[in-house]
Amino acid sequence: MITDKIKRAVSDALRTLGVSNPFVELEHPADFSHGDYSTNAALVYAKAVGVSPRQLAEQIATAIQGSTLVLEKGRTFIDKIEVAGPGFINFYLGKNVFVDGLKDILSAGEAFGTNKNLKGKKILVEYTDPNPFKEFHIGHLMSNTIGESIARLYEYSGAEVKRACYHGDVGLHVANAIWGMLEQRSEFEAVKNLSLSEKVAFLGRCYALGAKQTEEKIRADIRTINNKVFRADDKQISDLYDIGCEWSYQYFESIYKQLGTHFDFFFYEKDTGQIGKGAVEESLSKGVFEKSEGAVVYRGEKQGLHTRVFINKDGLPTYEAKELGLAKLKYDRYSYDQSLVITGNEVNDYFKVLLVAMTEVFPKLAEKTRHLSHGMMRLPSGKMSSRTGSVVTAESLLAAVEAMVHDKLDDRELMDMEKNKIAASVAIGAVKYSILRQAIGGDIIYDFEKSISFEGDSGPYLMYSYARACSVLRKAGTPRTKEYSSAVDSVGSFERLIIRFPEIVARAQAEHAPHHLANYLIAIAAAFNHFYAHFKILDAGKDSDYRILLTGAFAQAMKNGLYLLGIKAIDRM
Repeated sequence: MITDKIKRAVSDALRTLGVSNPFVELEHPADFSHGDYSTNAALVYAKAVGVSPRQLAEQIATAIQGSTLVLEKGRTFIDKIEVAGPGFINFYLGKNVFVDGLKDILSAGEAFGTNKNLKGKKILVEYTDPNPFKEFHIGHLMSNTIGESIARLYEYSGAEVKRACYHGDVGLHVANAIWGMLEQRSEFEAVKNLSLSEKVAFLGRCYALGAKQTEEKIRADIRTINNKVFRADDKQISDLYDIGCEWSYQYFESIYKQLGTHFDFFFYEKDTGQIGKGAVEESLSKGVFEKSEGAVVYRGEKQGLHTRVFINKDGLPTYEAKELGLAKLKYDRYSYDQSLVITGNEVNDYFKVLLVAMTEVFPKLAEKTRHLSHGMMRLPSGKMSSRTGSVVTAESLLAAVEAMVHDKLDDRELMDMEKNKIAASVAIGAVKYSILRQAIGGDIIYDFEKSISFEGDSGPYLMYSYARACSVLRKAGTPRTKEYSSAVDSVGSFERLIIRFPEIVARAQAEHAPHHLANYLIAIAAAFNHFYAHFKILDAGKDSDYRILLTGAFAQAMKNGLYLLGIKAIDRM
């Protein structure tokens, strides 16, 4: 990338001036008139060289001006290097960088923006993790959206990526649901003939019914059901368990298909529990864990954390022990270089203890494991809770947004079938963009009206901008291949923004921050729409070919960017 070449040139200049192992950072000046890239390297290393920052900046600029960096393929690469202020060095790229860059975008196609930063690395990304016997709610939708985007960013960086989903298919939540199913026998028989969504809604109600019970006898009955699920020694309980799992997994698959997600591995608590329990029991004799009131615990206080139970007093592995088993099972199936676990931030404290315990039980796996947490999504109506039954499902949110998009499409001359497809895609794009537009750690209050706007900071705005560019390109036909540089007097901010796409992708991946990409796409969409409004693209004489090229490059960058956000680019709206 261009940035690598500039950094290398500045580093080489610093070495010749006596700086060993310099670290050079580049940034984009806020104002395009101050260049395309800027570095503060002279301010950082002036003291080491023994001159003022301004003097060092001028020496670096002189050294670079005399190097081969100014020429690439016989064309100007750096048009000008300027020292500014107390010692900043500003780099102005030659117009051929941008013209050639636009052509490279079209020739690269869907590969535009890819890099080899992680070539040869094996990455496992775990996300979504809905539990059977519960509904797929908007928290799962957040995890799915963020996880899918991060997985795609890793793939664009050259890594081999496998997607994993972890299901809590055993535990008290399952026992609560099965107790509720036993209590609602007559409704259960009727539900068998209903739709998949209604079956899963029934399971959710049964779970909420069981979770609400506080009477000790009922809680004891639920604990008995929990043990029977683990042992699989009661036919009635096992039959209800199998039916609930079947309905749940079929339902989850229908949502994954709707969202454009697939998983390479599915992991289940019933498999990880015994592995984790065995690891804890083995480590107990080594002093990693200790017994406390009939349970086995990890004393996190020694690491400034808190105590967590890994095997409860009934001898069953807890979530913590199962996570240890999951890490081992993941590595056995896919010898990853890094395992990313994406969850809501309500389990941050739990994961801190877990990862510290893992350093003592499976130290090599702990080094390879990273927990990424996201905030919560809330609707203006307030919080949700599966325990009380007040769950906002992903399906209901998407349906509500889709209905609102339909209203916006009413006046468009589209066939009903096409309108339905567009509304479904735009609704998903609206929700996903609303999740990814900000840093993943923050909570979101979903704004229905803003999310479906075809103007401003929204997913539909990005999708509409892409469709508008595609409309221009359809009218233009196949652009003629020619040498554009001689016909281009100067390049503006639009071109400068478009060719930054690869570095934005690299940054978003390195920082696990899809919002950098989302914000960038808004910027290039705004630039394109300004260009579209103020310049004639077709029938513009000698300028038409270049403007068509520019439109095509924008469309490709937008399409690739939307893909990385998990949003389908549609060429007609």
